[in-house]
Amino acid sequence: MERFKITPAVKGEKVTFSNPGPEFYEAVGGEEGMRKLMYHFYDLIYESDIHNFFPQDPEAFQEVKEKNTKFFIQRCGGPKLYNEADAGEDLDHYMMRFHDDFSINEKARVEWLGCMREALKKHEMDEDLKLDFWNYVEAFSKLTVNQFPEKRPNPWF
Repeated sequence: MERFKITPAVKGEKVTFSNPGPEFYEAVGGEEGMRKLMYHFYDLIYESDIHNFFPQDPEAFQEVKEKNTKFFIQRCGGPKLYNEADAGEDLDHYMMRFHDDFSINEKARVEWLGCMREALKKHEMDEDLKLDFWNYVEAFSKLTVNQFPEKRPNPWF
């Protein structure tokens, strides 16, 4: 998993990414496999330092887990399960704007990615296919960061 690097989100930087190839979706086990992977990921999130970004009520958290899993199933080439009435055709833009309601900094992003890395580590499949998915989430997650440290002038100069 040492190939699964985290590069910093930089304010104003253009972020480019590609959806994971359909080979990932097939190798993970299709829709059921994606649910298993993503539910494990969200269980890790629920125990993480960023659990406060998510509902604390178990039923409400389950709804978020199910909705977000549908997003990832669709992003990975599975059926269009995500509620397009909410998102429209541009799922990526919708997901970026959805995160505007939260103050997400680089530390929270790294914690989120750490949970994803842990979930991927436990899932048996080809490392290159995992890396394909990782490259997508690592880059896309930069677009959710909306709180950057202010650069303050050095008072000594």
